[in-house]
Amino acid sequence: MSKALIIETIKSNIEITGVEATRLAGEILGALRDELVREGRLGLPEIGSLTVRERAARSGFNPRTQEKIKIKAGVAFKFRPSVSMKTDAHASLKKAKRKAAKG
Repeated sequence: MSKALIIETIKSNIEITGVEATRLAGEILGALRDELVREGRLGLPEIGSLTVRERAARSGFNPRTQEKIKIKAGVAFKFRPSVSMKTDAHASLKKAKRKAAKG
C-alpha cells in the first residue's frame, strides 16, 4: 500500500481536497510511526501487530568468498497478523487457486 493510495482513499471517502487528504495521511502515518518508536509495538485492529526487537551482534560469512564477517547489532521488525487477517488471506488464496485450476 502506498501513501498515494491512502490519500486517494481519504479523498474519495470523506470528500476533502487533495492537500487536506495529504496532510491527514501524513498525520496518521506519523502518529503510527511515533507509537512504534515510543512503545516498541504497534497494534492495528483487524490487521495485526508490529513489534521492534533488538538483534545482537553476530558473526556470519560472505557466501561468495566464505570469508567470516561481523554483523552489527541492530533492530528487526516482526509482524504478527490478526486472526481475521489470517482467515481472510487464507480464503483469498484458496479462491485464487480454484480460479487458476479452472482457467
